[in-house]
Amino acid sequence: MLSKETQLILIPTLKKYFGYDSFREQQQEIIESVLSRKDNLVIMPTGGGKSVCFQLPALLFDGITLVISPLIALMKDQVDGLTANGIPAAFFNSSQLSSAQNGIFDKVINSEIKLLYVAPESLALLENILNEKYISCVAIDEAHCISSWGHDFRPSYQQLGFLKHSLPNTPIIALTATADKATRQDIVDQLNIPNATQFLTSFDRKNIELEVRPANDRVTQIIKFIHKKPNEAGIIYCLSRKSTEQLASKLKQNGIKAMPYHAGLTFEERTKTQEDFLFDKTQIICATIAFGMGIDKSNVRWVIHYNMPKNIEGYYQEIGRCGRDGVKANAILFHSYADVIQLRNFAAGASNEDVQLAKLERMQQFSEATTCRRKILLGYFGELLSDNCGNCDVCKNPPQFFDGTVIAQKALSVITRLNESEATSVIIDVLRGAKNATIVDKGYDKLKSHGVGKDISWHDWQQYIIQLINQGFCEIAFHKNNALQLTSFSQKVLFEKKMVYLTKPIAFKEQAVVQKEIKEIKAKKDTLFERLRKLRYKISLEENIPAYLVFSDATLKEMERTRPMSQSDFLEISGVGQRKLEVYGDEFISEIISFMDGKIPKKKKGDTYKVTYDLYKEGLTIDEIAENRNLSPTTIFSHLAKLYADGKEIDIYDFVTKEEVELVRKAKEAMDSPATLKPYYDFLNDEMEYFKIRMALTILIRPPNPKRGN
Repeated sequence: MLSKETQLILIPTLKKYFGYDSFREQQQEIIESVLSRKDNLVIMPTGGGKSVCFQLPALLFDGITLVISPLIALMKDQVDGLTANGIPAAFFNSSQLSSAQNGIFDKVINSEIKLLYVAPESLALLENILNEKYISCVAIDEAHCISSWGHDFRPSYQQLGFLKHSLPNTPIIALTATADKATRQDIVDQLNIPNATQFLTSFDRKNIELEVRPANDRVTQIIKFIHKKPNEAGIIYCLSRKSTEQLASKLKQNGIKAMPYHAGLTFEERTKTQEDFLFDKTQIICATIAFGMGIDKSNVRWVIHYNMPKNIEGYYQEIGRCGRDGVKANAILFHSYADVIQLRNFAAGASNEDVQLAKLERMQQFSEATTCRRKILLGYFGELLSDNCGNCDVCKNPPQFFDGTVIAQKALSVITRLNESEATSVIIDVLRGAKNATIVDKGYDKLKSHGVGKDISWHDWQQYIIQLINQGFCEIAFHKNNALQLTSFSQKVLFEKKMVYLTKPIAFKEQAVVQKEIKEIKAKKDTLFERLRKLRYKISLEENIPAYLVFSDATLKEMERTRPMSQSDFLEISGVGQRKLEVYGDEFISEIISFMDGKIPKKKKGDTYKVTYDLYKEGLTIDEIAENRNLSPTTIFSHLAKLYADGKEIDIYDFVTKEEVELVRKAKEAMDSPATLKPYYDFLNDEMEYFKIRMALTILIRPPNPKRGN
């Protein structure tokens, strides 16, 4: 049981370091369980806030929290995010120089970091610190990798069972976004934490719109979709390396910043592609499923599956990489029977072939559904949704059924006349009356049924046959070159007048792709969000961190909605903690005020500074002014800096010494005048407060006038 003092400090710690005023679903219960030194298994959707469940306790433990993560290349991203929030963290891997590794050991021994990220393969190198003198908690991220029942099994994770024996009194928290019942049991067994408290939060990501489309002319559909979403980051998942490269090339030919990502690229190429995506230099990644695990990029606005995934776990994990900030996002899946056949071939001969095929069948059922897709998706993970979601393609455009008995009879008749030996494409060619080489050579053009369906397009016939397969009126014989064959239901349609109901195929208009004159996608019109987004991007380049680590899209949208023009109001924004207020507050507030210029009377704009100045001239201290105005002292310091810069009489050296100004001057020269405060703070080894840096820079811009006494 946690002490009352510890419970009371949780929300202030959350706000100070992460910028949030309240916990999400089950986060507080999980954090309290970790702080009570219990083992835990946390199943929480991507974007649900898993990281906070171990990052916040790490701040309150005496020792370090060891975080085991599967991909070395992504650890820097995690550590950059923590550092941006003022949390000391580091990563350790075998590629680092021994001097760097020794430096990390020193930081652990001297209690200078709170979290240490490491890949399972590098654990053996931590032997010197892998004891309870230094380690207070172990967090195992992407824990589904430990289980052969999971969708992304990694043998290196199976060694982690030794941790509980080496650190018997240290709480272990295993976390993943996707794990069915069998995988969950396997995780706790493999980690030797049989008594772990299990937290299973809702899998429902309401902000993600789910959509499945037929895979006809996918490239045109994708280009059209992207052109409607300028500047929005997205990921397109493909089955093969070749597909990622071909698709990226076609997108670039149409003025879209896209790059391929797959295991066949060199480490340097993959690293650069990933960093360019994280830093918003590349808008779109065309990738195999190797891309995206562990990436916390919160401003990915959409995910497209160019091919059908092999199971629902993988699909759910991948779509979860968009909309992590809770803002509206899109997940589009292109479905074709060619993908089903290819995935079945991939599974053939595997040691767990039956399991893979069963999971593929569930994925196929999801793709072909005519009922709410979210219900199916959540139901797979054991979560029941009572009402339709209203945010999937089926809910938004319910299928319209019609009497398709004659269509079904024509298709089944052709299958019969071809002796149940031909695949879908040949069946359709016969129905449409085609006279290509295959049809003529086999004499199919002489059949009585040849051309009986020529009034229906090839695309529509394909969709109708898929529906007939789904309803059990025919089936694919995968072991006979994917031939279509009849079932017991077929006879009822052909000879017993059983009615068949079909839905009209969804039509996507094909538009020619213009390649003669390539133009970059135009940005949206001048909105406050766009201005704040550009400011965020500028800061990210200056500080060499991904833009979303400055502020998420959700935080920028709240700024756009509430338009805070004081530091106290700015601190009320979700996602703004004390450190980010100090580092970025003035710049974003200035941008908001600049945007509002002309909409707010000038007199009203100046009022807040005038009130502060009048109280200052009355002789009140900074704390007294802050209390009088119900503002933070940091805000009052920013007011005084601006008043001084505007020529008001302020005894500026009351707040910063000449020696401190000289230190800032040297830092300014050494770093070539950076635009933000954080580089100064880092350069000065975190030893000078932000308000002093701000005051010193103000003096350097406008030196005191001896004649005026300021």
